[in-house]
Amino acid sequence: MLTVAIIGAGPLGRWLALSAARAGFRVLLEDVMPANLQHAQELLRQELSSAAMRQEPNPAALPMVTFVSTIEDAVREADLAIDCVPDELESKLEILWLLDRMAPPRTVLATPTTRLSIADLAACTYRPDKCVAIAAEARDLAQSAGSQILLRSTSKTSAETVAMLTDFWQRLGFTPRFAPDPAEQPTA
Repeated sequence: MLTVAIIGAGPLGRWLALSAARAGFRVLLEDVMPANLQHAQELLRQELSSAAMRQEPNPAALPMVTFVSTIEDAVREADLAIDCVPDELESKLEILWLLDRMAPPRTVLATPTTRLSIADLAACTYRPDKCVAIAAEARDLAQSAGSQILLRSTSKTSAETVAMLTDFWQRLGFTPRFAPDPAEQPTA
């Protein structure tokens, strides 16, 4: 079973945790703020309780989510780590630096960004072959479930990384499409 670490228990992190758990993934949801984790736990319980009443599939998804308060605890066993920090250069560099150093070498790093180059961000890690950008606005991602999702890769992205993320997003109900990072495109 694939283990997914989600860093940040805000709206996007909560949605990803719930969706991944419903898809059968083991999820570790991290936030440094205990109140955010408590709020996420309450919201996920409410959502899953109402899903059980509607007889939706996998109403037992909450046991698939573990709430942790450190990045190290979140990524220790992760196969995939998705950060949900603000789409700002300093935030992304800091979180990718932490994930890169704390996660096992096999862990794929995915980051939602529409403004930053994944090639530039990946170059700051020891695993550029395992870094992919989720090219979607965080606020729009949950509303676009069931549609196409654009993932930006680099010339160094491995086939294994592409295969893992394709399976992950398909199981969440998306049609993933990979495109090269525009920063790597030759200029005319």
